[in-house]
Amino acid sequence: MRFITANLNGVRSAASKGFFEWLDQQQADAVGVQEIKAQADVVEAKFRHCDKLAGHFHYAEKKGYSGVGLYTKEEPSDLITGLGITEFDSEGRWVEKRFDKPGRKLSLISVYFPSGTSGEERQAVKYRFLAAMRPHLMALKAEREFILVADVNIAHKEIDLKNWRGNQKNSGFLPEERAWLTTLFDAGAEGGGLVDVFRTLNDKAEQYTWWSARGAARANNVGWRLDYHLATPGIAALAKAEAIYTGQMFSDHAPLTIDYDFKL
Repeated sequence: MRFITANLNGVRSAASKGFFEWLDQQQADAVGVQEIKAQADVVEAKFRHCDKLAGHFHYAEKKGYSGVGLYTKEEPSDLITGLGITEFDSEGRWVEKRFDKPGRKLSLISVYFPSGTSGEERQAVKYRFLAAMRPHLMALKAEREFILVADVNIAHKEIDLKNWRGNQKNSGFLPEERAWLTTLFDAGAEGGGLVDVFRTLNDKAEQYTWWSARGAARANNVGWRLDYHLATPGIAALAKAEAIYTGQMFSDHAPLTIDYDFKL
């Protein structure tokens, strides 16, 4: 199963830059997109299907803001949009497809975590989201396997961004944010036991998925790794190959592809 995640920074913008033509060539089984920045009238008319994939979406109430989608070849056994928390569901941040069969419970999920870069108010929203997300993920993990693809808006470790020294007081690399991820990945009794799948396959430096529009950040690869596959251990162990695609610029983020040794 090939699962791609991509923050589009606007589905119309990414489409105009060739994202869907590229996607048609990828032979993906599932694609999670974030920050679609469009409403149902536009998305359902123009972007509901791509190649052999059918999309389902969670829209923000505010026009031109946030929103997530999940395209899959296979029809799900169930579809869930939202976390059941009004503050976050109004911003269109969670879409989950379940592919349950006898003897298997499996979810694929696309999530857009809040950014705190615009100021203290949004950083507070981000912390509330993280606080709500932990028990939600633990409840899911207790009953099913899942792969959650997301723009997490956090670089976990020093290896995950170029200028880590200068960003230790900036949203996206704050100690509290990084500690949340560390605890989520901790396999001990107090940890969440989830897996940062990309890092099980690639432990190299300078593996970035986002670059600032300022200066020549992308040209000089001054980036951050903000886009993740987070998975339960059983399914994470089936990951076989990863790729960050930087050949074309569809967005300020690059698509991240991971291949897993199973079929939906």
